[in-house]
Amino acid sequence: MSTSGTAGAPGTPGAVVALDLDGVIWRGAEPIAPAIEGAARLRAAGLQVVFLSNNSSVPVSGVVDKLRAMGVEAQPGEVITSALAAAHLLRRDLAAGAKVLVCGGPGVYEALAAEGLTAVDDGPADAVVVGLNRNFSYDVLARASAAVRAGARFVATNLDNTYPVPEGLIPGAGAIVAAVAAAAGVTPEVAGKPAHPIADLVRERFGPSGVMVGDRPSTDGAMADTLGWPFALVLSGVTKAVAPPGGEAIPDPPPPFVAADLGALVDPLVASLLHS
Repeated sequence: MSTSGTAGAPGTPGAVVALDLDGVIWRGAEPIAPAIEGAARLRAAGLQVVFLSNNSSVPVSGVVDKLRAMGVEAQPGEVITSALAAAHLLRRDLAAGAKVLVCGGPGVYEALAAEGLTAVDDGPADAVVVGLNRNFSYDVLARASAAVRAGARFVATNLDNTYPVPEGLIPGAGAIVAAVAAAAGVTPEVAGKPAHPIADLVRERFGPSGVMVGDRPSTDGAMADTLGWPFALVLSGVTKAVAPPGGEAIPDPPPPFVAADLGALVDPLVASLLHS
């Protein structure tokens, strides 16, 4: 299924197509075959393809390696994750070397180090960053919430409650953030999609205009709104015509572009971005 509308982005070569990853390019370790071909076709048409992920657990190098292993051309500078957005947000206000308690994966540790911040596993700390953490436990919850109650700044990489894998949906960072917020009694700042910190990074790197492609209207569609870009929805992830348990339904009214997968979006996106 595919519908198209006016993108509102400049009709010039190099226009940006920002692709979500989970549910758009892959489901867990499994590539979405039409998306692999679709990304290559977008580049061949002269569009600038970049990658914008709320999954904070994987370092940028890991994202690039996974994309390349699946046959998708990618460079580190073309990847922005919610971990990068969280670290960039904190570095604006914290001194170099400030301690940040991490309740997250390797991607968060990498991003904090790149911004000159010191990752720690227990308090006291100047800030706490919570993201997708496959080693999350009661003890981790206790340490993170205690640091927040003691006054540490509380930053969530993102609030996605689930993300798609071949078997269905599994818990996302939002589920862990909710536990820390409940235990601490504090609402977090959000760095990733659809919040402004990651939007600021996108504009800084890639310019003011483009299209956001994603599988989750509540996150990717809202991110498009934050950027002022049109939203292209794919049904290869958490969204279906009828919302599955834990998933989402196609919004009413639908976004400007809706298709089964990225491959089916290529022609309408090229026509809108380059020939409008």
